[in-house]
Amino acid sequence: MALIECNECGNQVSDKATSCPKCGAPINNSTLVSERQPIIVTAPKSRSLAVALALLLGGLGIHKFYLNRPGWGFIYIFFCWTLIPALISYIEALMYIFMSDGEFQSKYATHKTA
Repeated sequence: MALIECNECGNQVSDKATSCPKCGAPINNSTLVSERQPIIVTAPKSRSLAVALALLLGGLGIHKFYLNRPGWGFIYIFFCWTLIPALISYIEALMYIFMSDGEFQSKYATHKTA
């Protein structure tokens, strides 16, 4: 519950009230829109595209950038001359293939907050 100001008299009124107890003016709840939390919509990630990127460009970590893991992507780029990221990316491609679609979406398509 929050207190808002009445548009007519300036009195502090509960946001749950339908009218101001002092002047009787109706309370318009559209003033609360600016106080609400924004809705964050994330698009689902394609598991087949992640597998293809891991197999074809995994040594450079391109699949990590696609899956919103840019830190790991830069590590893969930094160590790409060792061919270790290429080997790891093939293993990750197998993991993506055998992962359920729901598990893949919950792990990679959700918005991460810092």
